[in-house]
Amino acid sequence: MPGLSLLTRVRELPSQRRAARRDGPPGGAADDGTTGVGRARRSIAARLTTVLAALLVLFVLTMPYDFGRLTPAAFVRIPLEALLVVALLLALPSRWSRLVATLAGVALGLLGLLKLLDLGFSAALSRAFDPVLDWALLDEGFAFLSESYGRPAAIGAASVLAVVVVGLPILVTLSVRRLRRLVIGHRTGTTRLVAALVVLWVACAAFNVRVVSGVPVADTSATTLANGHGFQVRVRLDDRETFGALIEDDRFGDTPGDRLLTALRGKDVVIAFVESYGRDAVEDPEFAPQVGAVLDGGTSRLAAAGFAARSGFLTSPTFGGGSWLAHDTLLSGLWIDNDQRHRTLLASDRMTLNGAFRRANWQTVGVMPAVTRAWPEGSFFGYDRFYNAKTLAYRGPKFSFGTPPDQYTLASWQRLEQARHDSNPVMTELALVSSHAPWTPVPPFVDWATVGDGSVFRAAAGGTSDDRRRSTTQIRADYRHSIEYTMGSLISYVQTYGDDDLVFIVLGDHQPAAVVTGENASRDVPISIITRDRAVLDRISGWGWQDGLRPGPQAPVWRMDAFRDRFLTAFGP
Repeated sequence: MPGLSLLTRVRELPSQRRAARRDGPPGGAADDGTTGVGRARRSIAARLTTVLAALLVLFVLTMPYDFGRLTPAAFVRIPLEALLVVALLLALPSRWSRLVATLAGVALGLLGLLKLLDLGFSAALSRAFDPVLDWALLDEGFAFLSESYGRPAAIGAASVLAVVVVGLPILVTLSVRRLRRLVIGHRTGTTRLVAALVVLWVACAAFNVRVVSGVPVADTSATTLANGHGFQVRVRLDDRETFGALIEDDRFGDTPGDRLLTALRGKDVVIAFVESYGRDAVEDPEFAPQVGAVLDGGTSRLAAAGFAARSGFLTSPTFGGGSWLAHDTLLSGLWIDNDQRHRTLLASDRMTLNGAFRRANWQTVGVMPAVTRAWPEGSFFGYDRFYNAKTLAYRGPKFSFGTPPDQYTLASWQRLEQARHDSNPVMTELALVSSHAPWTPVPPFVDWATVGDGSVFRAAAGGTSDDRRRSTTQIRADYRHSIEYTMGSLISYVQTYGDDDLVFIVLGDHQPAAVVTGENASRDVPISIITRDRAVLDRISGWGWQDGLRPGPQAPVWRMDAFRDRFLTAFGP
């Protein structure tokens, strides 16, 4: 029948096409090998792409998000989340499995970005990334790279970051979709493999098998990480209301000026924050002998000039960076450990320590050589006079964080403020930042009389380029040298320009990054009070602080937010 014949011919067409592809080109021409080689290359490329896709997915799933655990052995894990997704793909119809693979790929790509952020923050700040608050730090990071390594390097780093942020979720999603086709195409083998891995996962979980301490082979870290950051978001949202109540609870908020700081009348008081001056600088065996020699020698030289010092430790709210959080905490008497609290504080009328001095009729001064842009904190702290990078008018070469050497900052403060001889005493908040990362190059120390506009540092340094590829050992040595330089400059300043009315409070803002301290370092920083007036030190005799500039292991430790109230109490009526 004609209809049956036509139907038969239609059914034969696909088989004829397959036969034609097997038998070579039309006309009976022999295969010269080109087509076979092409197919082989495409097959190898496809298999290699599949292997790379699998490796990428496994890498993202098993990658640690704690920098201290980033070792090859830490990747030896069986992620339960991967087994569950594969089982779901096997159970679903093809159309739904494609959707699940796409959603799983996007989620895994975002998880990979979160892990990379956690790795970076744990290496630099010894804490996890905060998805609510830490986006503002990207701008600070760009500024740090620009000041330390130049704007081209900062733009290059930002470009790489943008490529990773966009590219990683796309690559991971494409990889998961590709692996889905492999799973569906080998359903029986995949089912057996997943079943075996589930049994192995259960066994490893039952016996708590670990290749690396703290990293179980039976892994659920992806779920743990997502839950942890979700909880973090809820805590941050709840903290807004809690912190607002803390700001209002101020025992000194309504104290009149004539009842504040009565024991310091007529004194010029300086609160100097030393960048990255942490407990490790005075206790780590790699730093303590050299830094300790500077501090002990300085204690002796200051004693010969009539000065005495007492020292202890404060626990900083931050680690490795975020100096402004330490400034906030010490001056406000509140625990400011994140930018949300920082912004809330700036919007409040909380009385800070320098605000107490201003209420008690001191002139207040801020000296911030690292401030190169608009600085809203200035209006909150309410300085009578403020000096930033521009107004300090430094004309020398850049060092370390791209700021004036600390010796220049101290000399400028002496010229602009200490030598003014105003009738009112001055309270100064001073930032010394030559010990800021990357800790190289370290400025030279020059004669105070030659500091001038800073151009002397160019000749004294003999050029400032320092393009070494530094090992961890060299980074640690550079950090130590920077602390020696800053503390040596400060001691020399007090010895040279200090008078009977000077009360100098010097403290660290936070410990340096983990590349210097190692993992699990404390957040403690040294603090010292230097003065010629023994009555000032008698006022803090109950604190238990130790004599000299170097606090020992048994020196008392307070949280940094406790300092304001203790200070106002000690020097009140």
